[in-house]
Amino acid sequence: MKVLVTGGAGFIGSHLVDGLIQAGDQAVVVDDLSSGSLRYLNRSAKFYQMDIGSPELKDLFEIEKPESVVHLAAQISVTRSVQDPLYDARVNILGSLNLISNCVNHKIAKVVYASSCAIYGLPQNCPLDENHEINPLSPYGVSKHTVEHYLATRYHLNGLSYVVLRYANVYGPRQNPFGEGGVVAIFSQQMLSGKQPTIFGRGDKTRDYVYVSDVVRANMLALKSKVTGIFNVSTGLETPDQTIFDLVKKECRYQGQPVYAPERPGEIKRIFLSFQKAEKALNWKPQVTLKDGIARAVAFYREEPLNP
Repeated sequence: MKVLVTGGAGFIGSHLVDGLIQAGDQAVVVDDLSSGSLRYLNRSAKFYQMDIGSPELKDLFEIEKPESVVHLAAQISVTRSVQDPLYDARVNILGSLNLISNCVNHKIAKVVYASSCAIYGLPQNCPLDENHEINPLSPYGVSKHTVEHYLATRYHLNGLSYVVLRYANVYGPRQNPFGEGGVVAIFSQQMLSGKQPTIFGRGDKTRDYVYVSDVVRANMLALKSKVTGIFNVSTGLETPDQTIFDLVKKECRYQGQPVYAPERPGEIKRIFLSFQKAEKALNWKPQVTLKDGIARAVAFYREEPLNP
């Protein structure tokens, strides 16, 4: 199967491309390299440096004739989405619409779309399932959810089969430790370089952390599945910031303590997601424990330190 992967030079995308090629599939990558890097892109992949909103995307579809698409490319900064919602919408909504239109026109068999738990907003109950109220707190969450609606519309109007995967907090090797997300990567880089990490609040804010190889497996199962729909990709476990710090500290052999700073305004106190729907429909569930995943991530940053 030939799969077009948008954002395929990014953190999750490069791992997915590796998985596809190892499975015997062909991978065509579209990435504008605004946040991705060719450093980890599999050499067996066909690469196009291109914005997903580009008119030239049509030519790529005509040349490569992909059978399926995994759409990972996005503006991923919540902060930037608040500061510049027009840019966020231009990339995440208009860029996605350009991609979806090409998928319809070229009769793509399946689109797998990377959405986010950011669409849910403040949890009314935990673990959240896919029927939870949608009330995003940032333009980023709005844009990610908007594309879900466009996919559903194209399914009903044109028969475009799709799977939406709503990711919890993804972590693992190759994640950029210099952005606003990815606390495992941030703590790892800081501790290994002798810097004192900061925990915002008392360390009791919780998140759901899912390892990147489990996310890759969810995408590959979705590609080969005949189902259409929306699925959380998560562990169903909530982990406090303090626990993340302690696990990373142990792996890094760091001797210090964190700085505790005031909570950042607007942050959600606790969230974790149910993956039961994905388990039933996609035969997927997480396999990598948080302890093992953090050990793998720290080992990566120790061997391949990144520069901002």
